[in-house]
Amino acid sequence: MIDTNLYKTLLETERDELLNDLKGMAVKDSLTGEFTVVSDTSLTEPDELDLDNRNEEYEVDSAISDTLSPQLKEIEDALQKIQNGTYGICEISGEPIEEDRLMANPSARTCTIHMNS
Repeated sequence: MIDTNLYKTLLETERDELLNDLKGMAVKDSLTGEFTVVSDTSLTEPDELDLDNRNEEYEVDSAISDTLSPQLKEIEDALQKIQNGTYGICEISGEPIEEDRLMANPSARTCTIHMNS
C-alpha cells in the first residue's frame, strides 16, 4: 500500500510553489480557476521602450503561465485522487503506479509502461 501522506506533502509543496510563481505574474479567475497574465498598465504615458519592455515581459510571463498552469492542474487532480482513494493507480491499466515513478513525478497519472500513451 502506498503512503499517500508522503505524496500529499510533496504535491502540496509543489502546488504552493507553482501558485506562488503564478500569482507573481497572473491573476486567477474566480469562476474558472484559470490564471491569466495581465499587462502592466501602471504607467499612464509610456514611451516606446517602456511599451516594448512590457510586451516582452507579457510574452515571457504568458509562456511561463502556459507551462505552469497545466502542471498545477495535474497536481490538483493528484491531490483529489488522494482524497478519493484512487491515487497511484494507472488511468489506463488500473494497476498500481510504480513508487519510483511516483517519487520522480508525484502527479503521474500512469504507470511506466503507459507513460507515453
